Amino acid sequence: MSISQDVTVPARTPVPIRTLRVLFAALTAAALISIVVDGLASPTFSLANYFSYFTVMSNVLTVLVLTVGGVVDPRAAPWQLIRGAVTLYMVITGIIYAVLLANIDVGVADPWTNNVVHRIMPVVLLIDWILAPPRRQIPESRSLMWLLFPFLYGIYTLIRGPVVDWYPYPFLDPRVQGYLALTIGLIVLTVAFALMALAVGALGRIAGRWRYGSESATST
Repeated sequence: MSISQDVTVPARTPVPIRTLRVLFAALTAAALISIVVDGLASPTFSLANYFSYFTVMSNVLTVLVLTVGGVVDPRAAPWQLIRGAVTLYMVITGIIYAVLLANIDVGVADPWTNNVVHRIMPVVLLIDWILAPPRRQIPESRSLMWLLFPFLYGIYTLIRGPVVDWYPYPFLDPRVQGYLALTIGLIVLTVAFALMALAVGALGRIAGRWRYGSESATST
C-alpha cells in the first residue's frame, strides 16, 4: 500500500532557523546560569525558590526545545504539540511580565538576563513557531490541553507557598490580597491563558496554511 500525501514526512527545517535555535538556546542557558551565579552571592538565595518561578521553568523548557529542534529537528506531530506548549508558556511569561510584573522584583537583577528571559525569548519562540509551523494543524481542543502545565504550576505554588512562607508572584500570594481576590484573579488569568492558547494554536494553523498550502492537514 502506498503512503498517502498527508502522511508524507515533512521537509526538514531550514538550516538557518535550526542554527538560530541553537544560538538562542545557548543565550537562554547563559542567562539562567548567570542568574544562579549572581544569586549564590546572596545568603537569602534559594535554588528551590529559583526553580519555582514560572519564568524559570518556561525558559528551561525553551532551552530544551530549541536545542532539540536545532540539533535533531523532530518532525512528528507529538513534538509539534510540545513546541506549541512551550511557545504558549513563553508567551504567558512575556505578557504577564509586561502587564503585572515589570515594576516588581522577580528575582532577576541584571537588565540583560531580565530582558532575555522576559522579553527576548518569548518573541523568539513565537517567531520560530510562525516561521517553522507544524505541518499538521493543531485543533483548538489540543491547544487548550497546553493549559495543564500552568494549572499544575498554580496548584504547586499554592500548596508550597504556606509551607515555605514564600510565593513567587504577588498575584499568587493570598497573604497580600486574601483568598477571594486570589480566586477572582485566578479565574481572570485562566480565561486569559485560554485565549492565549487558542491564539498560539491559530497562529500555527495560519502559518502552516501559508507555508505548506494544501499539504497542511489537521491533526486528529
